[in-house]
Amino acid sequence: MTQAQRASATRPRASWSETLASVFSGRMLVALLMGFSSGLPLLLTGSVLQAWLKDGGVDLKQIGLFALAGLPYTLKFLWAPLFDRYALPGLGRRRGWLAVVQIALAAALFGLSLAHPSPDHLLPISLAALLVAFFSATQDIVIDAYRRETLREDELGLGSALYVNGYRLGMLLAGGGGLILADLTSFETMYRLMAAFMLGAVVVTVLAPEPQLPEGRPRTLFDAVVLPFRDYFTRDGAWLALAFILLYKLGDTMASAMTTPFYLDLGYSKTEIGAVVKLFGFWATIAGGTLGGIWILRIGMHRALWLFGLGQMFSTLGFALLAGLQPTTAALAAVVALENFTAGLGTAAFVGFMAALTDKRFTATQYALLSSLMGVPRVLAAAPTGWLAASMGWAGFFTFCALIAIPGLVLLRWITRLAEPPR
Repeated sequence: MTQAQRASATRPRASWSETLASVFSGRMLVALLMGFSSGLPLLLTGSVLQAWLKDGGVDLKQIGLFALAGLPYTLKFLWAPLFDRYALPGLGRRRGWLAVVQIALAAALFGLSLAHPSPDHLLPISLAALLVAFFSATQDIVIDAYRRETLREDELGLGSALYVNGYRLGMLLAGGGGLILADLTSFETMYRLMAAFMLGAVVVTVLAPEPQLPEGRPRTLFDAVVLPFRDYFTRDGAWLALAFILLYKLGDTMASAMTTPFYLDLGYSKTEIGAVVKLFGFWATIAGGTLGGIWILRIGMHRALWLFGLGQMFSTLGFALLAGLQPTTAALAAVVALENFTAGLGTAAFVGFMAALTDKRFTATQYALLSSLMGVPRVLAAAPTGWLAASMGWAGFFTFCALIAIPGLVLLRWITRLAEPPR
């Protein structure tokens, strides 16, 4: 452990006055608002676009192929080095790129509104959706780097929690709100309104402070591509940290993939699921993320990862308990609230920890790589969950999901003192 890391580990925890000062700072407001602008476009090329395609008479096989429009979110680390190397004149390295990308994203959403889906004219809407996803993923790259570079080390958990909460609120507006707006007006009008929201995000970018340029940042494109990977993979414990990123929320992710079929199989109605799971659960997640960020300031990242990880594991066992009970709204609400609350806690610590792993010289590239890796379990681990649930039964499946969280917790013994960048 370096001297800087030892100093960070022994630094006294924030007092309540310092905690409140961080919570109500302009930095946290910017993190929340930038999270909103990151979450807004996601479902506009996902479930909302699927609804528009279905409305236009496109068949299910063709609709399924539109999932490929989400590839930029997985591959964003490939062009992330550009934003560590180059700065646009005027607003600075981070805000300059962010303003340009947000304007391009608004234009892409407007372009998507001009495409009229039909079985015989899918190319224009496919290209427009891909452009929206590309600029959305690029916005994520720059916002993640901006958040890392403007927050203090001890604020990363809280800032990440508020960013994620803003992200979820943006998804709620675009997902549920977008479908309601499309029903009241039209999909074309709704997409244009969302483009206007994205233009509003440019105001936040312009008013936000530009982070200070770090010493030793890349001076050539070659350095911007090579040095971030060399820096990370030459650290002690770098591979353990990657394994931890894959495993920490694995059980929680696998359990979440099967919850809707689980509720229906137990006999809960679609109305109960919609009211309790989608609405009540949403606000429980928001509360968990917010309180998690505050607790991280109070107890530190290391202890938070332990406690929140254990909370995630034991809340997953609540589903196994629910499988043996008669279906009641109260039981469903209790289990859903606990699971969503602990998921919010765990996400706050997890995202903050990933930010702490990055070196400020290469924030855009390293964070894009780590966040892309974070999405791997969501895709691959979810694939066999149906087979596992059918083979083990619901109680056995959720017990398995709880136990599979143990390897990630075991890794915590090492990774919180390894794989950290120099401060």
